[in-house]
Amino acid sequence: MEFVLRPWNPDDSLSLVKYGNNWNIARYLANIFPYPYTEDSAKTFIRFANADKPIHIFAIEVNGEAIGGIGVHPQTDIMEKNAELGYWLGEPFWGKGIISRAVRQMVNFAFDTYPIDRVYATVFAANIASQCVLEKNGFQLEASIEKLFWKNEEYQDGLIYAVRRGNWVKNLEI
Repeated sequence: MEFVLRPWNPDDSLSLVKYGNNWNIARYLANIFPYPYTEDSAKTFIRFANADKPIHIFAIEVNGEAIGGIGVHPQTDIMEKNAELGYWLGEPFWGKGIISRAVRQMVNFAFDTYPIDRVYATVFAANIASQCVLEKNGFQLEASIEKLFWKNEEYQDGLIYAVRRGNWVKNLEI
């Protein structure tokens, strides 16, 4: 299935609610991604996503509709050679290879745009699908941390995956 990464538009708020208002997605994301996901939540997020330049938080579009999001967040201070990767995808589009290819595009963007050496992602240990996406893209498991996240009034374990510039294969076919 073909997709494009593009900046978020104000017109995306309805599709953001349509796909983002899903507990199967929200349960594996930070609490800043609310559930239920409302139109006000969507409008606030779209303004946030377009605030920084260069834009580094993108909509994943299929057939003219935003069906998910992906971003790379350059870090500061002693972490300035790192960027954090985050993503989500509407449930009807799971298992189609979209997010694996979007991650590849986003890591290429990160290494092409920022003077960083490492892109990392922190995932819930229970989110096996996300682990597979990262591993498919050459990310290595760097750490397993017990009780890393406090989500839904309980601790959950987390994993840190990363890829370094020197190990990145830019044109790997997924």
